[in-house]
Amino acid sequence: MKNVLLIKEIYSDAFKNLGTKYVKSYFKFFSWFCLASYGIMLYAFAFRVSTGFTFG
Repeated sequence: MKNVLLIKEIYSDAFKNLGTKYVKSYFKFFSWFCLASYGIMLYAFAFRVSTGFTFG
């Protein structure tokens, strides 16, 4: 739980002192997009491993 709070604090501090509202929104969107893309990649990899796909 301590790690989650630390990550939350780092995330909030990173966007606290940015310039305009548009820049803030862009970086927040981009960070969520990267997180979602990484999650999709992990899901696809787990699906391929569970169905017996040969990586060769």
